[in-house]
Amino acid sequence: MTERIFLIGYRGTGKSTIARLLGERLGWTWCDADQVLEQRFMTTIRQIFANEGEAGFRAKEALILEELATRNRCVIATGGGVVLCPENRDRLKSGVTIWLTADPTAIWQRLEADATTAERRPDLAQGGLAEIEELLRVRGPFYHASADWCIDSTQPTQEQVVDQIVAWLQAHRSVDILKT
Repeated sequence: MTERIFLIGYRGTGKSTIARLLGERLGWTWCDADQVLEQRFMTTIRQIFANEGEAGFRAKEALILEELATRNRCVIATGGGVVLCPENRDRLKSGVTIWLTADPTAIWQRLEADATTAERRPDLAQGGLAEIEELLRVRGPFYHASADWCIDSTQPTQEQVVDQIVAWLQAHRSVDILKT
């Protein structure tokens, strides 16, 4: 039985919301690694990128994941690029790792509708749909290698995604579904 569940995937695939809903369903705590990082370092991810570059951000992200990977009975929504670091991929093995995917156009539409994206998140390449497609191409093999299971969050409701995850966890006897 696992003591933690990691949600990986590109931003805008629903990791934070699914983590909250899944945590509630399981009776576990949940957290958003990006929010923990911003609170710990008292700044936004966009500002960290501006001041320290991607390498500085990735080092901070690895520190936060190292800490979160010790929590028990916790659903953890990771940052979209967490899989880029080999040490992080190793840390994800300390729990069940579920890859949330979505169609690039759906991701772009979700990000466009999210007012906090522009103020808190950096553009990592050229921005827009082209950036999403390129980063999905680059990160895809890392997500695939890290995931125990993958689910597309494009069409189902968030509750349906959680239902599917719980069914998968039960089928694989990955967690004790009973709340305690």
